[in-house]
Amino acid sequence: MTLKTISAKAAAALDKELMSSGAFSIDQLMELAGLSVSQAIYRVHPPNNGRRILVACGPGNNGGDGLVAARHLCHYGYQPTVYYPKRSKNELYQRLSKQLEDLNVPFTEDFPAALGTTDHVVDAIFGFSFSGEVREPFPAVIKALEETRVPVTSVDAPSSWNIEDGPPKSGVGSNFHPMALVSLTAPKPLVRHFKGRHFIGGRFVAPSIALKYDFDVPRYEGIDQVVEVGASEEKL
Repeated sequence: MTLKTISAKAAAALDKELMSSGAFSIDQLMELAGLSVSQAIYRVHPPNNGRRILVACGPGNNGGDGLVAARHLCHYGYQPTVYYPKRSKNELYQRLSKQLEDLNVPFTEDFPAALGTTDHVVDAIFGFSFSGEVREPFPAVIKALEETRVPVTSVDAPSSWNIEDGPPKSGVGSNFHPMALVSLTAPKPLVRHFKGRHFIGGRFVAPSIALKYDFDVPRYEGIDQVVEVGASEEKL
């Protein structure tokens, strides 16, 4: 099956539809997204490869997905640390943070130090709504992700990448190529430029909605919330 992509504009409209006619709440969608990410991490970096996971979270929904993933990873037996420098005042994000604090998951403000002592990084900084310049404090974070040898899995989009055109031609993020990518709901056009392991997470979309937005729901096996797709399925 050849997987079709959806634009940033369509992805935003799809989210709104899922929360209106689709009858999902944002809490549900974030929980399902974070669960998908945690399962992808378990596949690309099983616990015997090292249990220390650094989850870098941005201020928006992508960061919320990262907070949920960190909670699930903790329950799987990993040792997550969360970098969340721009905490949202939104009640949902505050509750997600409190859930992690109750599990004694540490939050760090020193990204370079945490990066130096981790086995894997989850990049949940910017998602499909990102555009423009990378703002503080994230330029240094993305530069560190460009330079590290620690494997990185990005959530929905490698942070700093243009959703339509892929990595920037120069500057911050131009050399950022994560090991794995988890596309949420459906792939975005940037996957044409991605060369690593690619997963789809979105096992909740009704066929009628997928048809309306003209994308394919891949075949999920068993109880899996993610499916890995190969390069031959991404020539869109």
